[in-house]
Amino acid sequence: MAGKRTRIVQAGREPALHAGAVNVPVYRASTILFPGLETMRTGSQPYTYARRGTPTTRSLEKAICELEGGARTVLTPSGLAACTLSILTVCGAGDHILVTDSVYDPTRVFCNKLGRRYGISTDFYEPCIGAGIEALFRPNTKAVYVESPGSLTFEVQDIPAIAEVAHRHGAAVIMDNTWATPLHFDPLGHGVDLSLHSATKYIGGHSDLLLGVVTANEVWRERLVETHDTLGLCSSADEAWLGQRGLRTLAVRLKQHQESATEIATWLKSRPEVVRVIYPPLHDDAGHEIWKRDFTGACGLLSFILHPVSEEAITAMVDGLETFGLGYSWGGFESLIVPARFHRNFPPALEGPLLRLHIGLEDVDDLKADLASGFERLNRRNRER
Repeated sequence: MAGKRTRIVQAGREPALHAGAVNVPVYRASTILFPGLETMRTGSQPYTYARRGTPTTRSLEKAICELEGGARTVLTPSGLAACTLSILTVCGAGDHILVTDSVYDPTRVFCNKLGRRYGISTDFYEPCIGAGIEALFRPNTKAVYVESPGSLTFEVQDIPAIAEVAHRHGAAVIMDNTWATPLHFDPLGHGVDLSLHSATKYIGGHSDLLLGVVTANEVWRERLVETHDTLGLCSSADEAWLGQRGLRTLAVRLKQHQESATEIATWLKSRPEVVRVIYPPLHDDAGHEIWKRDFTGACGLLSFILHPVSEEAITAMVDGLETFGLGYSWGGFESLIVPARFHRNFPPALEGPLLRLHIGLEDVDDLKADLASGFERLNRRNRER
């Protein structure tokens, strides 16, 4: 089999079927005509209604499915929709799910509000629990939800250990793999049943689309498709085409993101304002050993913790930045910063305020200079108090 980087470039493409176009073109459609009633009755036509797929959306689904080594991939209109679809595929009224406490916060909100309304009970567990998660299982536990590294604080979970316990109890494992992408972590190969990504991030790569993907193994294939179709989830051909475009350069972009992020992380460790940098590729990161064992690379997303300072000092630092933008999301070509806000049942021990960085594709020296000027403003405002 070809290497993963080669498959990133080639998967899902069928130029001979589309006038030689390198990527499948944008098929904007709703109604799709049948040649006759018999074809409509038998469902023998590959495309029946655009909500259930077009050549553009199927192309991206096939590409992601091949990269994930799954049985079926579906597209959703956002990363959050991929998170919630995965849970609803496995869980229903009366079921129980275990969710990592480091989960993406909107997923937590879904579990605590809509999930609860639908009769799904949730317990949040300490992210680094590993095989110790067995003590939390109930007779009605249907799924374990993992996100590794975790949102904002980047705990690296022992996925094989968790999956072994879950499967022994008849539960499915759902993983948010957005940070590592299909390139740098193989969820299904490590025991995951449903792998999801916010393709808005690195798969898209250009901060110009909203898209999610969910890939199931053979066990959950039919249930995923049924739930996806019943909920009426779909993505436009335009978004899928942008996803195809971004996918083709994923490997080369991630290489630069990781290289630049590692340099910035190392530089941040030398700054007197910084207590700790959280980035699994660093040798002294708490999750480094598991990351080194299970992952083949990283991305540009990391966090750092400041010594205790005032909100005013942080505001002075962030508001004056010129190369870093202030905004949610990540995975695009641009660098971003955002102060962390999160809710946890098991609050991490943080020495001071935490800021998350996404390191984009700019010149690293420009990023360092921008952060250095920010630290100067932070120190100046802190002295004024």
